[in-house]
Amino acid sequence: MPKFRPPTDFRALQRQAEGRLALWIVFFLVVVGGIAIWIVYGWQVAFLGVVCLLGGAALFGLLWLIVSLIGRWAGDE
Repeated sequence: MPKFRPPTDFRALQRQAEGRLALWIVFFLVVVGGIAIWIVYGWQVAFLGVVCLLGGAALFGLLWLIVSLIGRWAGDE
């Protein structure tokens, strides 16, 4: 007798993929951007640059959160 698998929840998989993608974007923005600034200008400027990049990452995270909440509110769970 074959075992049946439960149906796949594609919306949950999409939310997980979007969350991972958002984290990778923030990682790339802060870490790779900070390293690029460090290579070109030095560590003192890189410190200030990373602080500014963290602000940009926070803004990106806030926008992503708003869009995510609007999607859930609209019933696109």
